[in-house]
Amino acid sequence: MTSYLLVLAGLIAPLRAMSSAGVVAGPCTTPTAPCERWVTYGSGPARSMVYASFPLDATNPTITRALIMVHGAGRNADHYFASAMAAAFLAGAVENTIVIAPRLAAGRDSVKANEVAWPEGPNSWRSGGVSPSNPPLTSFDFVDEIVRRLADKRVFPNLAKIVVAGHSAGGQFANRYEMATRVHGTPGVAISYVVANPSSYAWPSDVRPLPTGNADPVGADKEALGPNGEKVNSDFSFGPFSNPRAPGYNRWPAGLDSLSGYTAGMSAEQLRRQLVERPTTYLLGQVDVLPLGGFDSSPNAMAQGPTRRARGEAFFKYVTEVLGARHHAIIVPECGHNDRCMYTTDVVFPVIFP
Repeated sequence: MTSYLLVLAGLIAPLRAMSSAGVVAGPCTTPTAPCERWVTYGSGPARSMVYASFPLDATNPTITRALIMVHGAGRNADHYFASAMAAAFLAGAVENTIVIAPRLAAGRDSVKANEVAWPEGPNSWRSGGVSPSNPPLTSFDFVDEIVRRLADKRVFPNLAKIVVAGHSAGGQFANRYEMATRVHGTPGVAISYVVANPSSYAWPSDVRPLPTGNADPVGADKEALGPNGEKVNSDFSFGPFSNPRAPGYNRWPAGLDSLSGYTAGMSAEQLRRQLVERPTTYLLGQVDVLPLGGFDSSPNAMAQGPTRRARGEAFFKYVTEVLGARHHAIIVPECGHNDRCMYTTDVVFPVIFP
């Protein structure tokens, strides 16, 4: 990773400019101390850390868009910042995009003074769980606060578009955040969401894909092959689900029953409506068809399909064809369960840098 970062820094270094009167300093491009920024909640002292390519509190008229990239289960925000910066460089978006990678510290992660710790467990940081160190803050409040900072026209007068993206466990975060966030209608900014390769989704009804067609576990790992390998497949049918090993298959965050954390007090109908209304793209790796990289094989997750790819295709079909959402899905060619492959592929750039 060190050599990768050095190469990236060398490529972007010519773009840097020293700060002077009326001139914005060039982007910070590597996940090191100079790129660490702190987001304080209210009057403090609770705070959370992000890597960001530009300061969040210095007036910057050159920025027209923002990419918020949420890490996976390893909570390696440094790696995800590097991947997002690589994508920005390849897309020619380094100078007019602020790239942000929030760090959602949890479990045994070390935290600094007043840094908020986020939960693991059934309703974890992936789904707006309540902080064990600073209740009632939730992990979705963290990204809400980032959005509010970005929408401040005194700091970013020309920022018009925000993309909230994530991969793997970060894709789970993006899926649930999309339907729940209270800041979606923030004036002056258009927010869209990119959900990449999650192991599970918050299903909007109590039906699930039936184990036939593309959801048939027999041969599901062969979906990446043949003439339809690079197409979004749609041979899914839906019906009632019953498995004594998964009595909570429809509880939040796998479904919309027993809502808690950030979603406590919301209704399933509200979440369904917001899921459908908000602009979302699903990125699915062509070869993400094996139980690798922290694949969730729990009964609740297996109820959604045999592979990550099949789960994403089934969810996409349901929300578009049954619920009427105008969402989009892309099979990212030749990519498996790898964030850098997914987000540095040409077909993805118009989605994350609109």
